Amino acid sequence: MSKHVAISPEEAADRLAIRELIEGYAHCADRRDAKGQMSLFTADTHFVVYMNAKDPTPSQELHSREALAPVFAELNKYDATTHFLGQSTIFTLTGDRGTGETYCLAHHVTADGGSRRLMVASLRYLDRFVKMDGVWLFAERRLYVDWLEERGLS
Repeated sequence: MSKHVAISPEEAADRLAIRELIEGYAHCADRRDAKGQMSLFTADTHFVVYMNAKDPTPSQELHSREALAPVFAELNKYDATTHFLGQSTIFTLTGDRGTGETYCLAHHVTADGGSRRLMVASLRYLDRFVKMDGVWLFAERRLYVDWLEERGLS
């Protein structure tokens, strides 16, 4: 357990803004707001996907905000998604930079004819944040898929 000390109002505001950034990402994903989701990243962002969290080789690596468009558009193949956020931990926060980790259970529903299927992905995001013009953004987001489960829905 970490020892809690008093923090300044500015640090408290930064921590809240970072949490809202993380929540905004999930909200935009579930609403299929790819432009809104992309706006949460720096222009030169680094986005890395590890479909197998135990494999050190990324499945996908992108190097700009614009490169995120097809990744976020891929969510359109689902009838519905729910990204349920778990714990978010800020590891470091100094001035206009920070690092953190967020857990997420991402639910993806597909419908094919009369049958519906659910895929649940256990995700972890390792993030680097940067504050630009007073706004916190993702400078780097590493997405790790820890496990997947698929099942039929009634």
